[in-house]
Amino acid sequence: MGENMSEFSSQEKSGLYKAIYTRRDVRSHFISKPLSDEVLARILNAAHHAPSVGFSQPWNFVLIRDDVTKEKIKKSFEQEKIKSASDVDHQKKEKYLSLKLEGILESDVNICITYDPTKFGPFVIGRSSIPETGIYSVCCAVQNLWLAARAEGIGVGWVSILSIELLKEALSLPEHIIPIAYLCLGHVSEFAEKPDLENAKWLTRLELKDVIYFEKWGQVSNTDWEEMNGLIRNVLDYPFIK
Repeated sequence: MGENMSEFSSQEKSGLYKAIYTRRDVRSHFISKPLSDEVLARILNAAHHAPSVGFSQPWNFVLIRDDVTKEKIKKSFEQEKIKSASDVDHQKKEKYLSLKLEGILESDVNICITYDPTKFGPFVIGRSSIPETGIYSVCCAVQNLWLAARAEGIGVGWVSILSIELLKEALSLPEHIIPIAYLCLGHVSEFAEKPDLENAKWLTRLELKDVIYFEKWGQVSNTDWEEMNGLIRNVLDYPFIK
C-alpha cells in the first residue's frame, strides 16, 4: 500500500495501452477450456469499478452457462441477422450473411449487462438533464470488463443482433430493467492482429486526423492547435505495441 497510486510506471502504461490496442470483438476463436471463477470474479469486479453518473452504479450482470438459454439466444441471433440483411446493400448482402458475428455457444460464459434506471432513484445527480447518462455508465462498465478480460487473456464478443423482447423473456428480466450488452466470454486460440471486420474488408479503420475537429464542428485546422494537428497526422496505429 506504500506505492504511489497516482502515478503509472512506464511498464504499467505500456500494459494499459496494450490492452486497449489489442482488445478484439471475438467471434470465431473461442476454445473449450473453462473460464475459472477466480478470473471471472476479477473481471466482473473491474467492470463494477467503472465510473457512473451520480455514483449510481446502475448495472447488473446476469451470468449464463446454461445450454438451453444459450440456444434460445442463438436462435434469436439467427432470426435477427436474417431480418437485418434486408437493410444491407445488395452487393454486400451475401458477404454480410457469411460473416461470423457471434460466439454464443462456443464461449464458456455469456453475460448480459443490464441498466436499472430505478437504482438509487428517482433522482440521480447528473442524470436530470441528460437521462441517457445512465446507459452511458453501463457502457463504461462494459469497456472496463473488456479491457480487464483482455489483460487476463480472455476473449470477449458483444452480440447486438438480438431481440430485446426475447432476451428479457429468456433471462426473466423485470419490465423496468433494460439489457444493454450481451457478451460472450472465454479462452481463445488467438487474438487477431486486426479486428475481424477490418480483416474481412467490411470497413477500414479511420485515421485519427479524420475524426478530430478544432474548437467547432468541421474545423480541421486552427492556429492555436498547430502542434496537435501535426501530432495526430503522424500518430502510430498501435503505439506501445512491440
